[in-house]
Amino acid sequence: MTSYVALLRAVNVGGTGKLPMGELKAIGEAAGFTDVRTYIASGNLLFTSKLAEKAVKTALERLLQDHAGKPVGVMVRTAAELAAVLAANPFPEAAGNRVVAIFLDAPPAATTLRDVTGAKDERLALGRREIYVHYGDGMADSRLKIPAGKAGTARNMNTVAQLAELAAAR
Repeated sequence: MTSYVALLRAVNVGGTGKLPMGELKAIGEAAGFTDVRTYIASGNLLFTSKLAEKAVKTALERLLQDHAGKPVGVMVRTAAELAAVLAANPFPEAAGNRVVAIFLDAPPAATTLRDVTGAKDERLALGRREIYVHYGDGMADSRLKIPAGKAGTARNMNTVAQLAELAAAR
C-alpha cells in the first residue's frame, strides 16, 4: 500500500468549489482507498491505496466530477514525494506561510519563469513538479501571474509540512 496525498484545486477558496470535507472523505472511501482522512477545508485528502498514482488521480477526478457536476483538478503525491517537496524548498529561511509550492501534474518547462508577469518582490524557483514562490510582502497585495500555475494548486509550506508528517505516519 502506498500513502498518498491528493490536493484538490479551487476547493473552498474564495467562495468557490464548495465541498465539505466529510463528503471528500466519503468520495475517497468510495474510490476504494483506505485510511482516508482530510486535513483542513482546502481540499487535502490523505489515504493509502494499492493503485498507481495515475489510477488514483483518474478515479478521484471521475468521482469528483460526478459529485460536483464539473471537473475538479487533482494533484497527487506520495508521502515520500511530499516530503521531498518540503526538503527542496529553495526559500527555507522564509516564513512557511509566505512560501507556496504550486503543485503541477508534470515538470514545469524550463521557460516557465519567463512567462511570469507582475512580479514585485516575489522570488520563484522550479521544482520537480512544482513551482515555488516566496511572497516577500505576502500574497494579499501581490500582482504575480504565473500562467503555468493555472492548472495546478498551491499550498503553503506550513500546510505541506503538516501533510508530509501526516502522510508519513500512515
